[in-house]
Amino acid sequence: QVYLAESGGGSVQTGESVKLSCAASGWTASINFMGWFRQAPGKEREFVAAISRSGGNTVYADSVKGLFTISSNYDKNTVNLQMNSLKPEDTAVYYCAARRYSGNLYDPKNYNYWGQGTQVTVFL
Repeated sequence: QVYLAESGGGSVQTGESVKLSCAASGWTASINFMGWFRQAPGKEREFVAAISRSGGNTVYADSVKGLFTISSNYDKNTVNLQMNSLKPEDTAVYYCAARRYSGNLYDPKNYNYWGQGTQVTVFL
């Protein structure tokens, strides 16, 4: 079993930045990718970014390229998401996820473990 815990969410004004963190515990050796998803009210869960456990490979959704940066601390089993130039459209619950097997990284069904989510609210 893998346990994920997000932190760092909050409320900010448009244009400000937020850094989210995710701590993984349990059988972390089984993880090959970790990712971030977000879900706004009335919307489907949306892929944001993913990173290999080695930190050598990153993938971003088109909507956040150049604005968000995913990073990892392999030794500490943590993953971060630096979110810059935030807009109201970024308001959502952000979830940390871990993939054990394979499948498209943008599909939440291919992730095996999930955190409880952290709320990010961006005001006008």
